[in-house]
Amino acid sequence: MSNASIKAEATQFIVNTYGERSLALVRGEGPYVWDADGNRYLDFLGGIAVNGLGHCHPAVVAAITEQARTLIHCSNLYYIEPQVRLAKLLVENSFAEQCFFCNSGAEANEAAIKLARKYAKDSGKSGKFEIVTMNQSFHGRTLAAITATAQPKYHKGFEPLPSGFRYVPFDDLDAAKAAMASSVCAVLVEPIQSEGGVNVASPGYLEGLRKLCDANGALLIFDEVQTSMGRLGTLWGYESFGVVPDVLTMAKSLGGGTPIGALLSRRDIAASFGPGTHASTFGGNPLVTAAAHAALTTVLNENLPAHAAKVGAYLSERMAALRGEFPCIVGTRGRGLLQGLVVNVDAKPIAAKCIEEGLLTISTNDSVLRFLPPLTIQREHVDEAVAIVRRALKASQ
Repeated sequence: MSNASIKAEATQFIVNTYGERSLALVRGEGPYVWDADGNRYLDFLGGIAVNGLGHCHPAVVAAITEQARTLIHCSNLYYIEPQVRLAKLLVENSFAEQCFFCNSGAEANEAAIKLARKYAKDSGKSGKFEIVTMNQSFHGRTLAAITATAQPKYHKGFEPLPSGFRYVPFDDLDAAKAAMASSVCAVLVEPIQSEGGVNVASPGYLEGLRKLCDANGALLIFDEVQTSMGRLGTLWGYESFGVVPDVLTMAKSLGGGTPIGALLSRRDIAASFGPGTHASTFGGNPLVTAAAHAALTTVLNENLPAHAAKVGAYLSERMAALRGEFPCIVGTRGRGLLQGLVVNVDAKPIAAKCIEEGLLTISTNDSVLRFLPPLTIQREHVDEAVAIVRRALKASQ
């Protein structure tokens, strides 16, 4: 099938929640993908931070193939060996003591919201149920997750939204302090707001939230759906900022391309999820946990966080150098291989032109070109991407 024929049938048979799309991707290898017409693209969107090892990484493919021959799915009514191995690896390399597995970042955040409320009740604090979240955040598409997402554009049409959330400006510690009522059971925050515009927490902000939570008997929850698995130059985003949360949610690149989410927690908090309180039919199934174990093992064995820090710095430098050529560029922001090029014009046509020229990227918050390439990219891939961005900027002038 061609791009056009796939698009025609998709338009007929699939609910149009993603709008107009120009490509049908059919194959991937490393940092590259090919569409149905045979055109090649350098993927600096990475499946929106999912393909942290690039496309079809051999270790992940081998793990999926072997597991598919052995056992694809069984119920969580039974112990699952690959799930246990993954949980052990996550715990041994993080602050956490226990894990809960689900299928996505939204589900991981739903679990965190439920756990925070349940833990408060189990601690004898029945009046604690509210959760503080930040303007321009993004926590997923389920009803509670979009309510936690403090962006009105995601709320429109789904009202009335669930109660129990307080919104404050991101990176404003005084505003967070003012919101810490006795009814607050948790603060939910992204170390870097990726969907919100690649907004990076200032020094001291997350540390301040940690202190506020400790002083008010609230949990600190880090949404690391996009910032974990080495993307920021450390295995976990919290390590980049030197602040340890009570609960962490993750998904995206954990599965090496397969759908998996996870909640990581201290044992005393996780104990509130007793039998019957929460579950996921497909969560942590043998196939995806085998793939995730292979992905995480590769990240650790190849020291990809350190590589992401080096190549990410090079990417930031090369993008920043474009500022002298194009007055529309305001600057760059980000950390590791989560980078944003900020412009003072509409970024959507620039992103579209990048795709035409062979680079997959996306605009976010209307004024930021966002880059989420695989952690395995090299400097030559950065050079290729920057050359395409330069052409797109020239064409958009």
